[in-house]
Amino acid sequence: MFNPDQIKSQKYIPLETYRKNNEAVRMPIWFVIKNGLILIITRDQTGKIKRLRNNQKVKIATCSIRGKTSMSMMPGTAQILTDEETAEAVKIRDKKCGFFSKVAKILTKGNGNIVAVSVKMN
Repeated sequence: MFNPDQIKSQKYIPLETYRKNNEAVRMPIWFVIKNGLILIITRDQTGKIKRLRNNQKVKIATCSIRGKTSMSMMPGTAQILTDEETAEAVKIRDKKCGFFSKVAKILTKGNGNIVAVSVKMN
């Protein structure tokens, strides 16, 4: 069985989400681990959030910044978190990613409010 702690030291995971027609969309993203869940920070107007509102099924693995996977894709279920849970996830992400997370916040400001997503592996 997959344990999220196995990928804790990695920088990126490819998050695979699905369009309404079930076409997969994969994008490398930063992540953190808390209580056995994979947490992803993004903006609420991004395509991945729009897709997750329709279908919570996801797949993840580990990958490079360019999205080249280094293990098989593993299935999971995503859940959009509350504002309070998002604030906690952002603190954890900021600690892991440091200066780059601050830059990402500035560069993505036009994509809505910050939101966190948890992924529980199936």
